[in-house]
Amino acid sequence: MGRIPLGKGHPLVLVAGPCVIEEEGKTRRMAEILKEIVEKAGIPLIFKSSYDKANRSQLSSFRGPGMRGGLKILAKIKRDLKVPVLSDVHSPQEVEEASAVLDVLQIPAFLCRQTDLLLAAGRTMKPVNVKKGQFLAPWDMKNVVEKIESTGNRSILLTERGTCFGYNNLVVDFRSLPLLSELGYPVIFDATHSVQLPGRLGTSSGGQRQFVPALARAAVAVGCDGLFLEVHEDPDRAPCDGPNMVRMQDLPAILRSVKRIRQLFSER
Repeated sequence: MGRIPLGKGHPLVLVAGPCVIEEEGKTRRMAEILKEIVEKAGIPLIFKSSYDKANRSQLSSFRGPGMRGGLKILAKIKRDLKVPVLSDVHSPQEVEEASAVLDVLQIPAFLCRQTDLLLAAGRTMKPVNVKKGQFLAPWDMKNVVEKIESTGNRSILLTERGTCFGYNNLVVDFRSLPLLSELGYPVIFDATHSVQLPGRLGTSSGGQRQFVPALARAAVAVGCDGLFLEVHEDPDRAPCDGPNMVRMQDLPAILRSVKRIRQLFSER
């Protein structure tokens, strides 16, 4: 999968970063801290941050710097820190410009069935990470995969991020991970969005970050190929997804535990 091998027989990969690109210096500082943490843990990193959070609860919610401004920031982080970068794309019109910078194009969960967007992303021949919609069963992702495959692109990642469980709540069915794996592509587990409480706070989403470590450990034990974790130096003051983001200082302990679990199951 580009410069980082991903899938069965390869090390666990971490996709991580703040939910949304904030001020350039702040985003770069968090990327530098994150890179240092994962290098000490010995886990490959794909740096993630969104240039536009198009799906927000409230009209006035912070969305980020926009595509062009955000891509400039990600391009500098990619060049200077020598890490692959990932961000969301929301429309076919964004894909060509975004793919010139991004190493991985991410399809947001609410857009995972948008045919034109999937086809445009597939035609770039860049790796495409599709978040499974909260409203889909794992076997429904077969249709999503076939749309991307129709472009000739086989660099596909599938990310589990929880399933709607009544109003303002999500639940994780860990059967989803092996079921998604049967589609033939690496499976990522998004432990931070899986503890999100969508719209719970009325004008924003809530979250239960205290459960992130447990869900991450469980997913690695079940056999995911990578983890997706949104992290922040001060999530309680973050402009987006603060309640479900992991504090940067808590990340090393999470990575140590999941790495031990991965090694244990690899030895069997």
